[in-house]
Amino acid sequence: MDTIFALATAQGRAGVSVIRISGPAAKTVAAGLCSSLPGGRQMATRVLRDVGGQPLDHALILVFDGPRSFTGEDVVELHLHGSVAVVSAVLRELGRTDARMAEPGEFTRRALENNKMDLAQVEGLGDLIEAETEAQRQQALRTVSGAVGERIELWRSLLIRAAALVEVTIDFADEDVPVDVTPEVQQLLKQVSDDIEDQLRGFSVAERIRTGFEVAIVGAPNAGKSTLLNALARRDAAITSEIAGTTRDVIEVRMDLNGLPVTLLDTAGLRQATDVIEAQGIARAVSRANDADLRIFLVEPGEELDVVERDGDVVRAPKADTREDGLPSISGTTGQGIDELIGEVTNSLLHRAQLAGLATHERHRMAMQRALSDLASASTMVAAGPDRYDVAAEEIRVAIRSLEAVVGRVDVENLLDEIFSSFCLGK
Repeated sequence: MDTIFALATAQGRAGVSVIRISGPAAKTVAAGLCSSLPGGRQMATRVLRDVGGQPLDHALILVFDGPRSFTGEDVVELHLHGSVAVVSAVLRELGRTDARMAEPGEFTRRALENNKMDLAQVEGLGDLIEAETEAQRQQALRTVSGAVGERIELWRSLLIRAAALVEVTIDFADEDVPVDVTPEVQQLLKQVSDDIEDQLRGFSVAERIRTGFEVAIVGAPNAGKSTLLNALARRDAAITSEIAGTTRDVIEVRMDLNGLPVTLLDTAGLRQATDVIEAQGIARAVSRANDADLRIFLVEPGEELDVVERDGDVVRAPKADTREDGLPSISGTTGQGIDELIGEVTNSLLHRAQLAGLATHERHRMAMQRALSDLASASTMVAAGPDRYDVAAEEIRVAIRSLEAVVGRVDVENLLDEIFSSFCLGK
């Protein structure tokens, strides 16, 4: 493989910037800048010099001997003073060597190819880099630690056992087999199928933790929806006015709600539209509210809207600062009831977050769904008797291959470029 290098920290001025070098000539390339390197898995300070012997920077040098490194290859890290000029000079000097600039995600791709990570861990690493909230961090870290791969390996071992039992029966079809393997095979298939179904039920929640829950504020015109959105966002994200129908489109505000990623949606007031543009806004409001994970209804007693309440939705009477009827109410203007509202919404979403499964990407869900379908077919073939055991064995093997695709063992080469394209150069 080529020896590659890239800036591993963010662009721009910083206290420290790190340049990573990986590949068979990593040590040679690095030594060309500083004459000598510390021993493997050690560190030392060195003066980096250009080809003419002029100093570039005083740097901390770390050496990681392969395969005990992130990529599985020899890796050298140059910890520089975080000046834009220093980083540019060192990168320019590295460009004069036999090494080349890394492509996006190429360090991580080499870790995958050298069996330092599986594909689910790679995706988890990408999610960890993008994590903005505590819930996203925890979920991504669980994936990076190998939780998905461990579960896949457990399912795989159980299914290999089931396939082996079936194939033994096929091999001895002309002889008397003392034990009927059907009950054990069916139990193994059911155990794996039930576990996969549990994970699939938690997929939508896990995906929402990764991409963000949507919470829509719905109500009639002038119910105070935009004012409430601004109060929750703590900025003027939406225009507020006493004129009914001011909000025509869905306004989105991203926020961290006690560690959970949430997108608040301010929607058009729900009423009989007075013009074509308002009608489009109301149609969008109804559509987004129906798709949202949770809705905050600002409604008067007995008021009916085109959006139907669901379990878990939060209902409040609007304009608490002008009410005297004692109803649970809220006011974005004065802040009355907002803390209680945030607490109720947070508790509802936290309860859902606890149901998150290990599958966090659509690719995981599709592979598990295919495996589940294959296992259902295998169970049917096993129940049909020994004459169908050959088909059952093949269905089990197909299910195993579907699960192996989750961690990148088979049939994922066409996905790699897409996955790694979202990574930065130094990762």
